[in-house]
Amino acid sequence: MKKQTLIALAAAFTFTAISCQKENKSNKSEQVATQSEQAGKVTLATTFAHPGLLHNAADFTRMISKVNANAQPQKSGWDKLLANSHSLATYAMQGPAAIVYRGSGSPENYSKLYNDIAAAYQNALRWKIAGTTANADKAVAIMNAWSNTLTSIQGSADRFLAAGIYGYEFANAAEIMRSYSGWAAADFTRFKNMMLNVFYPLNHDFLVNHNTACITNYWANWDACNMASILAIGVLCDDTAKFNEAITYFKSGAGNGAYGKVAPFAYTTDGGLAQCQESGRDQGHCGLDISLYGALCQMAFNQGQDLFQYNPWSDTRPRIQGMCEYVASYNLGNTVPFTTYNWGSGQTCTANSQTVISSSGRGDTRPSWELLYGYYVQLRGLSSPNITAYAQKVRPEGGGGDYGTTSGGYDQLGFGTLTYTR
Repeated sequence: MKKQTLIALAAAFTFTAISCQKENKSNKSEQVATQSEQAGKVTLATTFAHPGLLHNAADFTRMISKVNANAQPQKSGWDKLLANSHSLATYAMQGPAAIVYRGSGSPENYSKLYNDIAAAYQNALRWKIAGTTANADKAVAIMNAWSNTLTSIQGSADRFLAAGIYGYEFANAAEIMRSYSGWAAADFTRFKNMMLNVFYPLNHDFLVNHNTACITNYWANWDACNMASILAIGVLCDDTAKFNEAITYFKSGAGNGAYGKVAPFAYTTDGGLAQCQESGRDQGHCGLDISLYGALCQMAFNQGQDLFQYNPWSDTRPRIQGMCEYVASYNLGNTVPFTTYNWGSGQTCTANSQTVISSSGRGDTRPSWELLYGYYVQLRGLSSPNITAYAQKVRPEGGGGDYGTTSGGYDQLGFGTLTYTR
């Protein structure tokens, strides 16, 4: 039987404060990343660099340079963006709505929100890279319309998914546009208040109460999306308490999305693979885990927090990298180890067990692999053969609107070939 390392989360971790750079100062994330002694450093934040979520100032400088030079593969990613109807300045908004419903409620209208968020982000990218004010105005118009209208997110337990996924995505569109002179200060403030008063309360409530269910009831992606939203809102709103809330939960939270629990079994053989918590469920949700943890780690990294290499147990690979390699390997058709996974569900922790990996959704395609390839392979120079192969498989990555009309195609902002290739 293959050797494996089981999770033993520490009850507490020691934190130290750091100082990140403020708006309009050069972002040093790329330089910091070249210093091996910084790898895996995770501390508490005191200030924030802007822009500083999925993309920082250095990233945009690189994108502009590569697109203008027609460099590949970035140019193919840019062309993919231009071909998406959501990126057009003439995009017709599907919202806004005062109440967004997901899972239950009438009308179940959450597709309006995820389509408009995709359009806001894609138009923001086009403005930031090409300087086209029509795209900037469209992004701002979408965000103003929603912040003028949205009062709550309701529905079944799925409301927590909506608040988490769409929360971190909407915050990213706004973070790109915060420097646009055409976005009035009062409108930006109203948008931030919407994030603080509509999205964050659901994010926080889920991580604290888990919808009153057994702590192991919800799969890892539920915690992950709400952590991502809280962290993104913290940066957008210059709220260190929220950013630190997400970092602290990532390191030592009670639910399945906390570090290690998302990958409960790390193997000392098989190249340091780490079994994804949802591997016995289906591969589509494993792909969602990859998308969400990639986004969470990237946003934290741009604020000087290297969650990508956080490794308190000295695993063969950092647990996040090992999980990404595991999911990529199996979905590329390879055989991977699997350890029986046991958990409790419902409010009474009814016992459940998965004894084999699920082949449902095997080969799932999500635009989330270029981010991981850009960090682990191009930036760090670490051997990640399966991440590399999957990035090559899905290149060039598109975004919302390129992967079907259902919510799964909008669970990640995408366009990583353009935005993360170094």
